[in-house]
Amino acid sequence: MARGLGGFLALFLALSICQAATNFEPISDSHQSVALELFTPTDGSFSSLEDVYEALRVFEILAIEKKPDVSTTTCQKVLENLGSSSPLKDLFYALKVNSLLKCGVNEEVFKDVASRIKATIDDANTLLDLYYSIGSLIHIKDHASNVDVLLADADGTFRSIKGLGQTDGRWRYSSSNPDASTYAAGLALEALAGVVSLASSEIDHSRINAVKNDILKLFDRIEYYDDGTFYFDEKIIGTGEQPGSLFTTASVVRGLTAFAAAISEKINLPEDKILGLAKFFLGIGIPEDAKDFFNQVESLAFLESNRVSIPLILSLPATVYSLTHKDQLKVRVNTVLGAAAPPLTVKLVRVFSNGSKGSAVFESKELQYEPASGLHLLDVFSENVDVGTYVFVFEMVFEDSNRKSDYATGGQTHVPIYITGDIKVGNAEVAILDSDLGSIETQKTLDLTGNGVVSLSANHLAKLRLSFQLTTSHGHDFKPQQAFLKLRHETNVEHIFVVGSTGKKFEIVLDFLGLVEKFYYLSGRYDIELTVGDAVMENSFLRPLGHIELDLPAAPEKAARPPPPPVDSYSIYGPKAEITHLFRASEKRPPQNMSLTFLSLTLLPFVGFLVGLSRLGVNLKNFPSATGPATYAILFHAGITAVLFLYLLFWLKLDLFTTLKTLGILGAFLLFMGHGILSHLASSSAKLKSA
Repeated sequence: MARGLGGFLALFLALSICQAATNFEPISDSHQSVALELFTPTDGSFSSLEDVYEALRVFEILAIEKKPDVSTTTCQKVLENLGSSSPLKDLFYALKVNSLLKCGVNEEVFKDVASRIKATIDDANTLLDLYYSIGSLIHIKDHASNVDVLLADADGTFRSIKGLGQTDGRWRYSSSNPDASTYAAGLALEALAGVVSLASSEIDHSRINAVKNDILKLFDRIEYYDDGTFYFDEKIIGTGEQPGSLFTTASVVRGLTAFAAAISEKINLPEDKILGLAKFFLGIGIPEDAKDFFNQVESLAFLESNRVSIPLILSLPATVYSLTHKDQLKVRVNTVLGAAAPPLTVKLVRVFSNGSKGSAVFESKELQYEPASGLHLLDVFSENVDVGTYVFVFEMVFEDSNRKSDYATGGQTHVPIYITGDIKVGNAEVAILDSDLGSIETQKTLDLTGNGVVSLSANHLAKLRLSFQLTTSHGHDFKPQQAFLKLRHETNVEHIFVVGSTGKKFEIVLDFLGLVEKFYYLSGRYDIELTVGDAVMENSFLRPLGHIELDLPAAPEKAARPPPPPVDSYSIYGPKAEITHLFRASEKRPPQNMSLTFLSLTLLPFVGFLVGLSRLGVNLKNFPSATGPATYAILFHAGITAVLFLYLLFWLKLDLFTTLKTLGILGAFLLFMGHGILSHLASSSAKLKSA
């Protein structure tokens, strides 16, 4: 169990190191499932045609067959936007969606749209208007060959767009806006590519070269990371919300690949920057936002089919290899979307030991290609490659040297590789030494690969010495990342010591005379444990060695006390002590006869009330006959009855606060009704006296 724990620790360290290394992988099948989750229509439709296009474009690139069918509702929106005076942006996305869904748009509609757009190009004064207009005409040209979309003044339109460019390769959105933008540069390059395609005559070659020079200046501003990742970022001071690096880089990639496809000559850009752009999009993993996902996938699709240079990704399915299990080193070369690479050879140029680039372990080995798996394999590691950390340098060599210019391989690729294996543990022994003379009192040999334990005893005048050797399968000395000796007292007080390296062996000497205060003068049994572990050591272990009986002097009065035992954090979730509670005994109640007698006495006032009414000669002769006074009288007596009923409820059920609130309402009601009936009686009495 201890050995398994140590092995798990070493494996965890190895995985942590490997995750820190950058290993770029092409687009995988997991992108398809995520795409179906991100691009799911709500109630059978998307919110806008832009969202529809992004979803359909992603489905097309990833070759997703079981995609949601939105053609019916979407084509209706497309026809509505094409048949009306829609904004340029809506026309642009309606035509892009139509190019994917084939909505059966009438050719007359295309002609009407083309004429409207061509009329707006001459008056357009912003980059976005030109971008949407020219992009719309390109889509009409691709799907309606009989519609005239060529620009009569293509050279003038080209100059208008080029006039918004800056000397650093960036573009402005309009002549009235002084701020230059990298994101706008991508839109401008895409628009210029469209002008070249729509020109009725060839664009002046000098203007093409000027734009190519702008592209080179733009790439001089590119940002980069140490792992070879290149990207563009937006830095406009004093503006509001700006596109992030993903949006900005995607815009430049779209513009660059579109312009490279439109012109006849090739744009010469450093292949490491093209490969670095691919690494940027692959390095972000799988985005959780639909816009980010679209920009990632479409940009990689453009990079895979561009005319500058197609990036090839060299990746390793694993960066940890075991000498013990004789693993094969495997290398895969693909395009960014996972397509097979052209015929090429992968060479292991050199290997640097322990990440040091000063000394190479060996040089120049060719990996064997396995057609069935599409992997390049290295069957046997060099005998010079021992357990440890290395940097493997790979290089891709094309069988057809003429094709090298079509692909970006980034030159030599440096990949950190971790070679693991079993470490031999030998010459392990533990001894008790005399503190003064250093002579050996007790010495025992340890088998750190077995289950044997030792039993030792010593006093405070002795020393404990532990030593062992670690060697690799090639016989080289091995120094692990962890080597600890632990002594645990029977009261669970622990002491941990680092085992140092002295030449070819590991050794630690514990002088108990100097450790009595650290041990809190606690005599008794101490269990001994040894921990040895490393990220590349497959047989890391946590091994109980046995125990030692220590006889230490009594603690002085002012000596430090041992710390309290640690509280188990999981104990708060354990069962609690049972809570017992004794309820108060019921109070003694009076006899039943006494209670009935008291009830009879409480009814006597009511009986007296009835007798009093009979003595007074109460009758209904003076009850008002008129409607108004009669109503007052009836409601007044009803209120008195309600008050009496409220008293009964208070006795049986209601609490004091509810009774008082209700009595307040009834009291106000009685006051009003009583005033009405008494006013009537007073008026009747006055009339009777006057008569």
